Amino acid sequence: MDSQGNLMTTTTASQMNIIKSKKRVADHGEVLTPRWLVERMLDLVKGETERIDSRVLEPACGSGNFLVPVLQSKLATVEVSYGKSEFERRHYALLALMCIYGVELLVDNIAECRANLLEVFADYLNVDGSNDLYRAAFNVLSQNLVHGDALTMRSRDGQPISFSEWGYLGKGKFQRRDFRLDVLTGASAFSAEGSLFAQLGKHELFTPIRTYPTMTVKGLADGC
Repeated sequence: MDSQGNLMTTTTASQMNIIKSKKRVADHGEVLTPRWLVERMLDLVKGETERIDSRVLEPACGSGNFLVPVLQSKLATVEVSYGKSEFERRHYALLALMCIYGVELLVDNIAECRANLLEVFADYLNVDGSNDLYRAAFNVLSQNLVHGDALTMRSRDGQPISFSEWGYLGKGKFQRRDFRLDVLTGASAFSAEGSLFAQLGKHELFTPIRTYPTMTVKGLADGC
């Protein structure tokens, strides 16, 4: 083929890397973000992606193009900070996973995203399905990665999307509180300058819909 033909072939291959099918683009506007662009975008918030307890939400998470490298970055920080203590390394690795959230409209994508994040976590700690940490991570991802629509803020069954705020209390103990996504996003308007509610404290705006007793990894593995 001539040079023009080679260029056309390259362009077609590049396009195939960012779409799964033309129908999915037409029906759902699904276009995959290329890895080079993901890396550049994450570089803009590098300090947050490297912080273990920073919470990251991807409202159209797909199969995890953004969330997987975020988890990898957090786990790198875990290794540097807690690599000398196996107990702390494992618990802070779970906290890193707990601080990652996503919403996805397509059922195959959300399943793939959960699997991809679980694989990264399991590989880092060298655990499998027989381990409590693996099962705890599986259950956390089932809560944190929601099959739903971020625009309507409702899950696929029509219920308001809620997310769990996880906290590590130390000594192997975790705390869980659930919040509705629409309340969390709407609260930003209350704190705007000049708002009637601008002087309210966080405790008055962010009221959990449910608070759970403290849990260990074993409790999380058995069902959170």
